[in-house]
Amino acid sequence: MNKPLRRIAIFCGLLVLALLARANWLQFVQAEELKTDPKNRRVAIARYAQPRGNIIVDGKAVTGSTVVNGTDFKYKRTYKNGKLWSPVTGYASQGFGANQLEKLYDPFLTGDDDRLFFNRTIDMITGKPQKGGNVVTTLDAKAQKAAYDGLGDKKGAVAAINPKTGAILALANKPSYDPSSFAGMGDKDSKAYNGLQKKNNPDDPMLNRALRQTYPPGSTFKVVTAAAGLESGKYDLDSKTDSEDPYRLPQTTKDLGNEGNNPACKNASIRVALQWSCNTVFAKMSDKLGNDEMIKMAEKFGFEKDTEGGTLDPDLDTPVRPAKSIYPEDNRPQNAMAGIGQASNRATPLQMAMVAAAVANDGKLMKPYMVDQLVAPNLNVVEQTKPEELSQPVSAENAQKLQSAMETVVKDGTGKSGQIPGVTVGGKTGTAQHGENNKDNPYAWFISYAKTGDGSPVAVAVVVESSDTLRDDIAGGKLAAPIAKSVMEAVLDGKK
Repeated sequence: MNKPLRRIAIFCGLLVLALLARANWLQFVQAEELKTDPKNRRVAIARYAQPRGNIIVDGKAVTGSTVVNGTDFKYKRTYKNGKLWSPVTGYASQGFGANQLEKLYDPFLTGDDDRLFFNRTIDMITGKPQKGGNVVTTLDAKAQKAAYDGLGDKKGAVAAINPKTGAILALANKPSYDPSSFAGMGDKDSKAYNGLQKKNNPDDPMLNRALRQTYPPGSTFKVVTAAAGLESGKYDLDSKTDSEDPYRLPQTTKDLGNEGNNPACKNASIRVALQWSCNTVFAKMSDKLGNDEMIKMAEKFGFEKDTEGGTLDPDLDTPVRPAKSIYPEDNRPQNAMAGIGQASNRATPLQMAMVAAAVANDGKLMKPYMVDQLVAPNLNVVEQTKPEELSQPVSAENAQKLQSAMETVVKDGTGKSGQIPGVTVGGKTGTAQHGENNKDNPYAWFISYAKTGDGSPVAVAVVVESSDTLRDDIAGGKLAAPIAKSVMEAVLDGKK
């Protein structure tokens, strides 16, 4: 072979080797990445080639699938009472992807999860189409409906937890949206999806307010400040405190007063201060305990310190990751205000339900969770969630003292509208100021729990973000407590 031909042969050989290397790279190294790339249309077509498994509440599916004609997609997702359940299910759309449980458990719902390998193999042998598994939630349908209906035309959210296990019983939002309206990929679906985006809809109906929106918790946070005071050993439940009225915020010339100038707030005990929601007592308590001690107590309840680059503790995934609730690292005057749920103090409704749940459960905070089981198509349980303790913010003794005080709030204080005949209820109202110079209408809060003979089966947090109520009439006891009451009653009725 002459020299030019040899060079050409070598060059061609190198090209063949390059092609083989590239083919192997695509086949073995990039295969999984390409297979799961959202831009790979075959992935979406395969996802909707068979009915998805369902999301289950109280033994009934709140999702479904229906046949689609005239497209590459054989099925599309459907939702039963979608507006009620969208904060739980999220959406699965041919054109717009998925979120929340629909996204987190997509492989299981489509049947592609490795844990369903046996089922896929049997289906392949028998010639049956692939089937997805079901996601069984912890939600209580009656409690969810009570929360949703209770919010009415108000903007806000409700979160309810079983204090003994951490199981989430209700997670409701207003306004809400129906995932069925954009489950396909036609012009109608696009119009519906775009109309729900915040830039086109300021009410932001797709925001999961119960998990992903933080608010100043207002006076509901006084339960955390009271817990810090009791745990410090410097305060007792029924001993008078050295609390002037009004209270001069430290390092300032500004005086802090109490709602209605209630004379009972001067030197009030923790019980009385919770009963009448005394700002002066808890602002001074927060200052005396100091910012570091307040941060430590808030973190035990699930809050995080506001530090640059801070990340959410994955232990708090439910499995949908909630927004970070924050107790700020701040100066003395701001720490005093944060102790009454103002300043830069921010919390989700789920976080404040966790506070009430820990108190109700004798100081033990259980990890919140929303999925009870993953069930294969043959009804075998593939995964079972076991209740898990997250922390012990307060001792059992001090938790019982807080229970006694919160029960006084409902029996003889600002939370009377949360009373349930024949049931022991503990609660705390809150009215949180917000906006520049507090110009916007305040948020109305109520956190609570109901007790039966064997402990508390439910703890609730309600926040009403806005309503048609006059500003002077906005209060947690008036707006939020009746909603919490209806949710607690729904859970209790289900226990009978």
